Amino acid sequence: MSRGADHRVLSVPEGLAGERVDAALARMFGLSRTRGADLIAAGHVLVDGAPVGKSDRVLPGSVVDVTIPIEADPLAVVPEIVEGIKIIHDDDDIVVIDKPVGVAVHPSPGWSGPTVVGHLAGAGFRISTSGASERQGIVQRLDVGTSGVMVICKSEHAYSVLKNAFRHRTVDKVYHALVQGHPDPHEGTIDAPIGRHPKADYKFAVMADGRHSVTHYETLEAHRFASLLEIHLETGRTHQIRVHMAALKHPCVGDLTYGADPSLAKRVGLERQWLHAVRLGFEHPDSGEHVEYESEYPEDLAHALEVIRDAD
Repeated sequence: MSRGADHRVLSVPEGLAGERVDAALARMFGLSRTRGADLIAAGHVLVDGAPVGKSDRVLPGSVVDVTIPIEADPLAVVPEIVEGIKIIHDDDDIVVIDKPVGVAVHPSPGWSGPTVVGHLAGAGFRISTSGASERQGIVQRLDVGTSGVMVICKSEHAYSVLKNAFRHRTVDKVYHALVQGHPDPHEGTIDAPIGRHPKADYKFAVMADGRHSVTHYETLEAHRFASLLEIHLETGRTHQIRVHMAALKHPCVGDLTYGADPSLAKRVGLERQWLHAVRLGFEHPDSGEHVEYESEYPEDLAHALEVIRDAD
């Protein structure tokens, strides 16, 4: 992702006569030869007004015209109002939001879409300064493709208290998931370590040498094609619910990454996994009182569940 460009024009000095264009660029503009070659390949370099190849030679006095795109920092927080983010609660210590699907919690390499921290910055919220700059105030995360309730810390005290609460598993994190088929038993605990998938670095899997991961589930509704589960997370690994349910051969409906049936996803109109953070409970970092916040199913999940119910 680039923001603007640096445009430079120089004449080739006598000392560089006969040099390859990529080498001349490196010497004249202080670039690496690899960067110079990339600029040439992208059409950002003209010599005497004409495009060149990296192995072409330069002549003394030739005019080299280079446009260098300015790369944006992939971790920079860009303030912008994000449609669909709802503020559930706001005080001096915390802000609790309802995160829509398609929004990341914070910037990361490879993600150029909207973020929760970007929205809060755009909306004028002052967030805790603890943690890496792009993750300030963040004590929990939801996947881009997962919606629901989450808390962000505004004060340093709240950040310290809630980070400890999440670490010591005293936060009540409750999700609802619509999964294919009918888990047997109808309620239970999945205790299986999770690590990076050995063949796909964007996925995770149950791995013998993975991190300790525990998921508790109970069936709320059992239908012909799918079951609605309430899930309590004891640990908070990336993709934990999705990985654990897939390991039971009951992936979240619509979760094609983890083996869901694409025809069922199409039938219920889903373009993401049916997974929603419905409830979050913890001791308020200031008052010490137990507080609880909830999020209703968004429209796409509610519609998919109705289709499943109607199929009985």
